[in-house]
Amino acid sequence: MENEFYKDYKERVMPALQQQHGYKNVHQVPKVEKVVINTSVGSQADVKQALDDAKTELALITGQRAAETRAKKSISNFKLRKDQAIGAKVTLRGERMYEFLERLIKAALPRIRDFRGVSPRGFDGHGNYTMGVSDQSIFPEVELDKIKRNIGFDVTIVTTARTNAEAKSLLSEMGMPFSDRAKKLATASPSGGGPAGQAQAA
Repeated sequence: MENEFYKDYKERVMPALQQQHGYKNVHQVPKVEKVVINTSVGSQADVKQALDDAKTELALITGQRAAETRAKKSISNFKLRKDQAIGAKVTLRGERMYEFLERLIKAALPRIRDFRGVSPRGFDGHGNYTMGVSDQSIFPEVELDKIKRNIGFDVTIVTTARTNAEAKSLLSEMGMPFSDRAKKLATASPSGGGPAGQAQAA
């Protein structure tokens, strides 16, 4: 069965973007290629346990097993050895990617207390957007009484857009609540009652 979020992208978002930007060919319309969720635990005193906790939480949130990330070089000041496991990441594509984006935009972000929208400054100039989430408790899958530690992570949305403006149009049409259009969304997305958390551009 086709994911509803992807169906909405094909039936509503694509025609809207074609009209906005004057794309002559549907293949020119930007799309999301992959979503990378990345966290680092290198600064934790108990790195091994923190890494296990992070991998468990990322798997719960994304529905996919997390891979370990390792230090590229040794830094003595931080007691860091080359190839030491210091974080975890998940790369989502296809159906799981659209499911995650739908939950992030429609369920998780509105649960942030006093939410004012995500920063529009998280674009890298190449059509990709990164935002930071300081607390995994905003995801409905996470049971608050089972959280062992707060785990912050970055969410990078990689798109085929060529410019920041095209990427922002794509994500806006998909429902991403950027803070510079938060007034428009204020009546549609009540922000009270959820767990505390923050989202900002990384």
